[in-house]
Amino acid sequence: MIESWIAVSAAYLSSKKAMDSLALDPYWPKWDSPWWHITLLWELGRADAIPKDAAEAMLAAIEAKYVRFFPNPREPLPPGKDSHRDGLCHCGLGNMYQALSACGLDLDARSPWMRAWFLHYQLPDGGLNCDEKAYEKGGASSVQSTLPVLEAVLGAGRPLTPIEEQFVDRGAEYLMERRLAFRLRDGQLMDPAFLEIGLPRFYDYDILRGAAFLADWARLRRRRIQRAAVGWVIDTMDERFPDGQVKIEKTGLMATEDTLLADKEGKWTRGKASTFPLLDSVRKPGMISESLTRSWAETRKVLEARLEG
Repeated sequence: MIESWIAVSAAYLSSKKAMDSLALDPYWPKWDSPWWHITLLWELGRADAIPKDAAEAMLAAIEAKYVRFFPNPREPLPPGKDSHRDGLCHCGLGNMYQALSACGLDLDARSPWMRAWFLHYQLPDGGLNCDEKAYEKGGASSVQSTLPVLEAVLGAGRPLTPIEEQFVDRGAEYLMERRLAFRLRDGQLMDPAFLEIGLPRFYDYDILRGAAFLADWARLRRRRIQRAAVGWVIDTMDERFPDGQVKIEKTGLMATEDTLLADKEGKWTRGKASTFPLLDSVRKPGMISESLTRSWAETRKVLEARLEG
């Protein structure tokens, strides 16, 4: 059944309705607009189903809409601009960068400001934060804001530059120091929800997403990972999914969540978020996820080969 819903989303992305939505805003509304159809298809490993014209239209809309920096107290938006609609966040851009790259778009050549953005906003602790206040005084990072950007930079598909190597190494250290989910200051769990494996993630975080990045980093950078940092993840994943089949434990997103909606006059107001068939079909708690199962199998194999200590 999922293939039929993939086809429905692909058809939507090439439709006039999707193009009209992009003309209004590349991102809003949640969760049923081109942004979310594209990112979900990419998450499922089906970027091949994203029409090339839709990917091109998304890139054009991003280029036309957004400022080339993360709005924060040190770099405010120009007068008349709205932070919710005229600025991007790190996690959103990191996800879309990966999705469009998977569609074959050479973003480093066509939109070099994106990768420059990622490298510019790393905080002293090695992560990033979509809370603009963190950039006022060099505050702490957010693991949710950090992961999509680390994934985007590491997955360049080419040898990394020295600056990029330093960026991903510091990011990996940020994760390992926190054992993927624990605060440095008191050793307590950042958020109990991080232990639950979810789909779709979009900008959400869980320990499998963090472990998958570390596995990719260790493989590509030829590094070792301390068992203390991720050994517990292997143990808990093996205990919860002894046959290796990863079941969805959280959806992460609620259709009742508010979103920004444009009325007939083009005025943006708050309203109820909506979903779409493909999204509903792949986010049911208790169902086995092929994409998550594949990710865990690959991640576990690399971690076992790269653990030390």
